[in-house]
Amino acid sequence: MTDETPREHTDVLLIGGGIASATAARTLREGGFEGRIVLVSRELDAPYHRPPGSKEHLRGEQGQDDALIVPAGWWAENDVDLRIRTSVLSLDAEGRSVKLQTKDELTFDRALVATGAMVRRLNVDGSGLEGIHYVRSLRNSDAIRRDLDGLADGSPIVLVGGSYIGSEVAASLATQGHPVTVVMQEAEPLSRTFGEDVGRWVRARLEGNGVTVRGGVDVASFAAADGSTSEGRVAEVVLADGERIPAALVVAGVGATPDVMLAKRAGLALGETGGVACDDRLRTSAEGIWAAGDVCEYASVLDAHPERLRVEHEEHAAAQGAYVARQWLGEDAPFQEVPYFFSDLADWVALEALGPAIGWDRTALEGSLEDDAFGVWFLAGDEPRGYASFNGGGDLDAARTRLAKAAAA
Repeated sequence: MTDETPREHTDVLLIGGGIASATAARTLREGGFEGRIVLVSRELDAPYHRPPGSKEHLRGEQGQDDALIVPAGWWAENDVDLRIRTSVLSLDAEGRSVKLQTKDELTFDRALVATGAMVRRLNVDGSGLEGIHYVRSLRNSDAIRRDLDGLADGSPIVLVGGSYIGSEVAASLATQGHPVTVVMQEAEPLSRTFGEDVGRWVRARLEGNGVTVRGGVDVASFAAADGSTSEGRVAEVVLADGERIPAALVVAGVGATPDVMLAKRAGLALGETGGVACDDRLRTSAEGIWAAGDVCEYASVLDAHPERLRVEHEEHAAAQGAYVARQWLGEDAPFQEVPYFFSDLADWVALEALGPAIGWDRTALEGSLEDDAFGVWFLAGDEPRGYASFNGGGDLDAARTRLAKAAAA
């Protein structure tokens, strides 16, 4: 960075336009912080909740404003400098400064890196055809809805991936009357998180509402109506065994990767899962810089967690953003939040999950899979690793208390 460019200074710099940064800003102001706050985001819109993108917003039940984390006027009213559609080109960790795509340079006292994650794209022949979508933003959902409006009634839709995005989008589109097929590598939907017994229960709910589920298959390519994989609109999903599934529209939900490009260029240490390595107070390897959200790989102090943990759930990102803000306001305690996640498959399945559920080798049910509502523990031996409540079953509060036990307490 040159000394010739005039520099602004901010007390707090929030990098990233998701819920971690927005919650940090709100927590600071609610806590009485009077210093300057700048939030820089390459997003096209002010910070908003992402889960509606595969649910209410996709179904047309909510608009953009309904998803905003804070009202549109909050930023100016609370003297927070919100700069959307602006990328941070470089971060000088030692000099505590950044260069923006606007050619502005900012110095800061403290910064939060909350750059989120990038959608993982399919790398197969035909993946660039028209009509193949991914869901990471509300604008992605808008594009799917516009595409659907141009299709004939009864046009087949294929979802690739059986995790949260694939299952949620499948349910949302099926409730709109579209014929939907889910194709996935795993045997059962959501089974990578909750196991095959629960996955079979989820499959039954999807299939009972008209969704076709094809587990244990790989996508080999996509093809247009004339067989082309290089141009035109998708018409078929070709499986590895040669089967061809008609598809007028495809939505792929095959995971995401933490966006650590800025952090890596800045020399911040990275962790084993590819996130920004942080201690138990979410501090990075550079003094004065913290991380939160999808990029944050932190040292956990809870028994139910592995030594290092990275969580890609909105509620956890919000908790981390608020936690960092409280640290800046003077709190001094390790981050001890039990990860929480919720999901809805239309009105067929409502689930709430606690803990990362990593490293478990058996489950213990509270209730029965034959019921509409049950709870399930995920255990390593007799030690809890996570818990999930389906359709309100089980005791989520008791599970949270058990999972919140601190290591060496």
